[in-house]
Amino acid sequence: MGHIQWIVFPVKLDHKEGEDDMLKSENDQWNASLYDQSHSFVSQYGMGLVQLLAPKDNEVILDLGCGTGDLAWEIMKYGARVMGVDQSSNMVEQAKIKYPDSSFVVKDATDLDYKEEFDAVFSNATLHWIKTPEKALYCIYRSLKQGGRFVAEFGGKGNVQSITDELIHQIKDEGIEFSEKQFPWYYPSIAEYASLMEATGFRVTFAHHFDRPTKLDGNEGLSNWINMFGGQFFEGVPEQRRKHIIARVENNLKGELFKEGYWFADYKRIRVIGVKE
Repeated sequence: MGHIQWIVFPVKLDHKEGEDDMLKSENDQWNASLYDQSHSFVSQYGMGLVQLLAPKDNEVILDLGCGTGDLAWEIMKYGARVMGVDQSSNMVEQAKIKYPDSSFVVKDATDLDYKEEFDAVFSNATLHWIKTPEKALYCIYRSLKQGGRFVAEFGGKGNVQSITDELIHQIKDEGIEFSEKQFPWYYPSIAEYASLMEATGFRVTFAHHFDRPTKLDGNEGLSNWINMFGGQFFEGVPEQRRKHIIARVENNLKGELFKEGYWFADYKRIRVIGVKE
């Protein structure tokens, strides 16, 4: 159960410009093409995390939340074998198209069936989407070989708080009810997450919480960011009202987050390394 099968998955390579429906199924919120076109900063910033991982030749590594496969491919350049998993079928399909000689599968981070199969588990910009962190950490720990390492970066306490506070304010000001369950992310402090890691069995060897203002692409950078990542804020909200709310958010945040012709998201990140002992 859970053994890795290193296979090359068959993909269609005749995707034409404009055929985004092929990469965005109705039950999957992720638009993989938009992700690659306007949010490539996610992978670019993840390059530093790859260096922290320091992959070795012939290591077997799980890329948890692989997105469209860019960082998995970078890890493979070190000579490691990489299995990329993501909950989004759209992202996995895009990854297969971009890197047809690599292995990518659709899996949920809280339902991994691997057992002591990886030298390392790598995760960039994924774990803040998981609001049951204990389940994910248990699966990660079980997936690792004895002595294996877990290296991750994700949103920490206070991440994009200016944006989310203003979004919630404008949604409520529009007369729309907003409940806590609509907030899509889990942003822990270092103390909270390190404690969860230790309770799972990890020895935490590194933990860092830092500011990382992140430049967004183009004049529509903030609205694109909200549309890409913040859809859950607008459940049941008609498109026209959604646009109106986002326009007011942009107007109110411009003085704070728009500098020298670019939008900057107020990211605060956590990086952790844990060892399975």
